[in-house]
Amino acid sequence: MDAFLSGKHAFVTGATRGIGRAIAEELLRAGAKVAICGRSRDTVNRAVEELSVLGPVIGEPADVSNWESAEHVFETLRDRFGGLDILVNNAGVGVFRNVAELSVEDWRRVIDLNLNGVFYCSRLAIPLMKARGGGYIIHISSLAGKNAFPGGAAYNASKFGLNGFSEAMMQDLRYDNIRVSYVMPGSVDTEFSARSGAASWKIAPQDVAQVVTSLLRMPERTLVSRVEMRPSKPPRPGH
Repeated sequence: MDAFLSGKHAFVTGATRGIGRAIAEELLRAGAKVAICGRSRDTVNRAVEELSVLGPVIGEPADVSNWESAEHVFETLRDRFGGLDILVNNAGVGVFRNVAELSVEDWRRVIDLNLNGVFYCSRLAIPLMKARGGGYIIHISSLAGKNAFPGGAAYNASKFGLNGFSEAMMQDLRYDNIRVSYVMPGSVDTEFSARSGAASWKIAPQDVAQVVTSLLRMPERTLVSRVEMRPSKPPRPGH
């Protein structure tokens, strides 16, 4: 095991399953102490139990789209870890309807988690990272942040916004020794993509996790600001 993150403290949002779970696993294998969150205490506790075979991990139920809930989970991080070096903003949701059928509640749900939740966690992480001399914040975005599609109005808006937020935050923090990157996967084989059906041609969650650890391995003098990922061999049109 290459424990290149030994002594580092990481927090991954939405890490009870899918991409977030795979990222937490990779960070633990790399030697980091990892904190995770999810909506349900039962799913968080189950994930912590299963992940603990890989290394030290703690978990807390949280709705990071709510400022007070996000504050609470970061208070737990301060109490248990004493600091933070790595934040992976992964928690997200998708509602896919055309604008005429999209409810106000659905719009708010998507924007609140995919965009506001990233701001809340980043805002809370920054002082913890500054106290440790720097850190790394990685946002899990999507190719939907540059490619709009019918029925994707809320999701596209949240990811287009996330990409712009990431670019600006990168420039805000670069001289505080806090690097900011965002990863834009295409179709990933998770429960999130079940609407289109899981398939072996899709990107695996572990592939996204490997990109995250690759970013963390980069020398501090270098910043890979964004990464685009897409399936290498999607179905041919008409097949």
